[in-house]
Amino acid sequence: MIKLLSTDFDGTVVDHNAVPAVDPGFLEAIRELRAGGALWAINTGRDLRQIVEGLREFRVPVEPDFVLTAEREVFHKGQDGCWQDFGDWNARCQEAHLKLLVDARPFLRDVEFFLRTHGKAHPIFEGDHMVGLATDTEAGMEEVCAFLDAERSRVPGFYYMRNTVYARFCHEDYSKGTALGELARLVGIGVHEIFAAGDHYNDLPMLDGRHARWVACPGNAVGAVKEQVQRVGGYVAKGACSVGLLEALRVFGALPKR
Repeated sequence: MIKLLSTDFDGTVVDHNAVPAVDPGFLEAIRELRAGGALWAINTGRDLRQIVEGLREFRVPVEPDFVLTAEREVFHKGQDGCWQDFGDWNARCQEAHLKLLVDARPFLRDVEFFLRTHGKAHPIFEGDHMVGLATDTEAGMEEVCAFLDAERSRVPGFYYMRNTVYARFCHEDYSKGTALGELARLVGIGVHEIFAAGDHYNDLPMLDGRHARWVACPGNAVGAVKEQVQRVGGYVAKGACSVGLLEALRVFGALPKR
């Protein structure tokens, strides 16, 4: 029985090329599952402000129980109706993340030099810290990722999350997968009762079978996601985005088949 759903937002729940952007059948399924006691978490690369804006922009009428943001943070609604930290996970994550960026400064200087010589790529800074990068093309991102994969062992714990032409640096202990694991611990739900779905590289940590028994991806997912979902015995849907999620939930028996 599925008691917790963890779904990516852009490209998984939201189809930016469809009208409406979220399939009404999927929204009705979420309502039905929640009426039966299931919980819904949106697990996204957006930060808290961006996901709140996204829910409003795409007129999602069903509010999630939790939002897992920036590929690592866990929030729930407080008694005042505002989103707030769930436990001390976010504080520990922030501390580890900032320490990593400080420890990684010599390595990140080399990354910045590589980007300058590589061309058509640039670093992204927050204050004094280089927190990520962007390339002009996905082919360019492939080259940058190959460099990062070859060199990142110089800094213990250094990792990155990739989505299209963007990469965000992070501590390897904090990801969509481990954030989902922490949420499951906090609400007392086991791995065998969790459904997870995503479409892109940054979703891979929650689709490897460690944090969710029931894993799926929509038909528009990138090849690496489809391969991993198949490898762990999950379901690769034919439909795109929320249409595909609805398909997967029916295949897994969470909803009546039609």
